[in-house]
Amino acid sequence: MNEVLKTIADRYSCRDFLATSPTKEQIENLVNAALASPSALNLQPWHIIVVADKSLIDEMDTVAMEMGKVNNEPWYSRMMERGGKMFYNAPCMIFIMSDGSNYATLDCGIVSQNIALAAHSMGLASVICGMARIPLGGEKGEEFKKRLKVPEGYEFGMSVCIGHANSAKTPHELVESKVTYV
Repeated sequence: MNEVLKTIADRYSCRDFLATSPTKEQIENLVNAALASPSALNLQPWHIIVVADKSLIDEMDTVAMEMGKVNNEPWYSRMMERGGKMFYNAPCMIFIMSDGSNYATLDCGIVSQNIALAAHSMGLASVICGMARIPLGGEKGEEFKKRLKVPEGYEFGMSVCIGHANSAKTPHELVESKVTYV
């Protein structure tokens, strides 16, 4: 099996990170993988924000979990079962902000997948995290957007938590019944 297919087959969503941060070189490689993503009409409707400030990540995590508890969100108990951390103690997050244009949602998804696959290929762990929109949409949302330096006109598209895995997990099983050949 070639290396790309092996990376795709072996990658899993990590929900248990060590405190060790990715290196500057690893982060630069992840950013380059993000920027190399294809997009509709090559419009590149994203802005990439790398957050290596663990205290900011933890603060956003705490606010999101508090919002889930107060609002009795259905995801809250699942997160508590997984350790009570929405971002799983990740030391780094990459936010993919969207300009909201026609294909931006799809394009931001492609960027997140490029980041996740690149991370795995470099021995890093990742989890694609749409739940990061929660703290950005709450009472402290505008403050968080300011601290993240979100450009005017951009909104949350997707995020990816990055770091070193604290524990291993097997990739999900392939479900052949999800495929039809014509």
